[in-house]
Amino acid sequence: MSLSKDGRTNLYEMDLRGQNLRRLTNSPAIDTSPSYSPDGTQIVFNSDRGGSQQLYVMGAGGGGDRRVSFGDGRYATPVWSPRGDYIAFTKITGGSFGIGVMRPDGSGERMLASGFLVEGPTWAPNGRVLMYFSQQPNSGGGAASLQQIDITGRFGRQVPTPTSASDPAWSPLIPQ
Repeated sequence: MSLSKDGRTNLYEMDLRGQNLRRLTNSPAIDTSPSYSPDGTQIVFNSDRGGSQQLYVMGAGGGGDRRVSFGDGRYATPVWSPRGDYIAFTKITGGSFGIGVMRPDGSGERMLASGFLVEGPTWAPNGRVLMYFSQQPNSGGGAASLQQIDITGRFGRQVPTPTSASDPAWSPLIPQ
């Protein structure tokens, strides 16, 4: 993604070996949050090119953009499932946040979780469980936690999240 002086953003692909940049979108809109399909042939992203922030799918080489979300509110942070059968997303409607899924063609949209600052879905490797960030409102800024839910929306739970080195479940990613 690149931000231009006029506030527009476009999507780019970079070859990490040669560090060659290739522009994938070229619109007067704000295009962000790209996610490749598991087979690498498509990219889902969000854009405000239709007036409100919605989800679009295009070919991996750019072009052929097609809008796949049509609901009220703003769609963000799309992530393709490991199996390629769903796209998870954050949806913001009237100040309420939710986590939903839809098929890559936009059909079958369903909301699985909602709440205050519920956002940022990511898939488990099996493609049937989502984790997302949640924050509880309070006067001190809210307590953050990770949540988990399966794609049926019936089995949700909070994931234990250690908060400091004094928590027995905490372990550093990089040994000291």
